[in-house]
Amino acid sequence: MLAMDLRNERLLEPADRDQVIVLRGVSWDQYVALSEQRRSSKPLMAYLDGELEIVSTSRAHEIDKKLIARFVEAYVDVADIELGAVGNATFRKKLKRAGLEPDECYCVGPMREFPTLAIEVVYTSGGINKLEIYRRLGVPEVWFWIDRKLQVYWLTAKGIELRDRSVQLPDLDLDKLTRAVHAVDEATNHTHAVRAYRQSLKRRR
Repeated sequence: MLAMDLRNERLLEPADRDQVIVLRGVSWDQYVALSEQRRSSKPLMAYLDGELEIVSTSRAHEIDKKLIARFVEAYVDVADIELGAVGNATFRKKLKRAGLEPDECYCVGPMREFPTLAIEVVYTSGGINKLEIYRRLGVPEVWFWIDRKLQVYWLTAKGIELRDRSVQLPDLDLDKLTRAVHAVDEATNHTHAVRAYRQSLKRRR
């Protein structure tokens, strides 16, 4: 029988909380079967060494992830950088006993089997070690949006490094992107916000 662990959540308004469940003692075949029984990629699942995290995301989570994605995509359009969007597709490696669905992910440059840049929005504490999953999958760069701030991790053969800037998109001003997300509230037209961000990028070129 699978053991269940309900992880503690940060002190957020109920509408802002993600619902996170962690199951322990899950075999690889059970994980794959549960994943493939879904009609879509919701709830999100992540697997590592017999632990299965199941996340139902909040409205705030979804808004932030889409805003970050739209600002990133606006930036690469202005900067004329080749970028393939893969969304929250499922990525697994059976031999590595690891798998997940990013909130958003991309291939910077040509399309590949696994993304080169992933974005994770965190609206709860706890859960399993997604950085280790990404390391095993061979994804070199991961951004975590935690407490509405970006943390950039570069995954190398030597380990996991916290960076000040993106390696995949080195000229992207992450502070500017963060401020653009913060400037959006419930009354803001998202399309207007993205257009304004795009125009600000063009003025700097």
